[in-house]
Amino acid sequence: MSAVTTGVSVDSTRVSKTKNLGTLTENPDVKTAINTNGDVFTAPDYSFKQILDAIPKHCFERSLPWSLHYVFRDIAAMFVIGYVGTTYIPYVESKFLRFVLYNVQSFCISLFGFGLWILAHECGHGAFSKYQNVNDFVGWVLHSYVGVPYFSWKYSHAKHHQQTGNMQKDTVFIPWKKEELLKNSEHDDIYEIIHDTPIYAVVKLIGQQIGGLQLYLSTNATGQPYPGWSKIGKSHFNPSSPLFTNEQYWYILISDLGLGLVVLGVYFWYKQLGGLNMVVNWFVPYLWINHWLVFVTFLQHTDPTLPHYDDSEWSFAKGAAATIDRDFGFIGRHIFHGIIDTHVLHHYVSRIPFYNAEEATDAIKKVMGQHYRSTDENMWKSLWKCLRSCQFVDGNNGIYMYRNTNGIGVAP
Repeated sequence: MSAVTTGVSVDSTRVSKTKNLGTLTENPDVKTAINTNGDVFTAPDYSFKQILDAIPKHCFERSLPWSLHYVFRDIAAMFVIGYVGTTYIPYVESKFLRFVLYNVQSFCISLFGFGLWILAHECGHGAFSKYQNVNDFVGWVLHSYVGVPYFSWKYSHAKHHQQTGNMQKDTVFIPWKKEELLKNSEHDDIYEIIHDTPIYAVVKLIGQQIGGLQLYLSTNATGQPYPGWSKIGKSHFNPSSPLFTNEQYWYILISDLGLGLVVLGVYFWYKQLGGLNMVVNWFVPYLWINHWLVFVTFLQHTDPTLPHYDDSEWSFAKGAAATIDRDFGFIGRHIFHGIIDTHVLHHYVSRIPFYNAEEATDAIKKVMGQHYRSTDENMWKSLWKCLRSCQFVDGNNGIYMYRNTNGIGVAP
């Protein structure tokens, strides 16, 4: 067997090294594959216990006052930005400049709004404090405000963490297999199935970033298929959805109640302060928060170097390593609470609070070695690259790597 891509040649009788991504081996217990870039991927062979043992014990400590201070910080920032903008922008004479400034105001509010989403996400994992009732109340309030059903997200997201990278059991960002695309099409050529052009990719990108979150919440898009269930039946808003157990029924209704109260509050906001105030300070930031959530989570789990696994080959240690740390500069580290920079660690131990995650990440790197993925590539560039290069997955030994029909990297 051979593959010729970016100067890498692979055959069954030869051991080749490539860019710090592993070594082909004749050991049948160590599986390898070729990633999109043509580099050799070697499945991790360390245990979850080794990861846990490497993390300093104090990294697991959670402080309720310290976590709450970040909540107050983000809310205060949103209030100050909204107050200053609403007070002074109306005095600007140019309509065009006012339009620009209002959009800058909404953008800045959205950054701290997504910061609140991340803190609510910490609550769902129990990383906010050691008091789960407090976590659930704070998370319910914050998630509801930014338009996400707290308990619904908490329960489905927990399954995602338990089965990350598992083609049969993960709950989000599950790519198509090449054979699935062929099976569901009248064509027998993958190039005939995927008619992708740069213009189509731009339209797809805009739709994904603006509506991807709501499509996922309302229809479980990119999740498991659940045969026999309608798209609405699989909704995160449906307490009888196959995503949830019978014991979680009432919690899903509480999530829906939280969203209903927010919609009611936004309506009174509109009636009391006017449409412009509501749109600039809540609705447009809400759209931006949808974008940030899809932007961050998509790029944490999608990259030409990342694998997926059949259930028979999957393990928790392998799945958690099928993620990547990225760099979004000051915003990512200080406003998005480091969730982008330390996501690999977060998938191994999600109860570690974000303010201890950097130290814990440094510790697990020593165990993960070549299997730790990170990049400082501009994330906007990465978004475009991943959309074009990661269209589906292909593989024949239980490890699946991304492929595409755009001529990028290894051909399908």
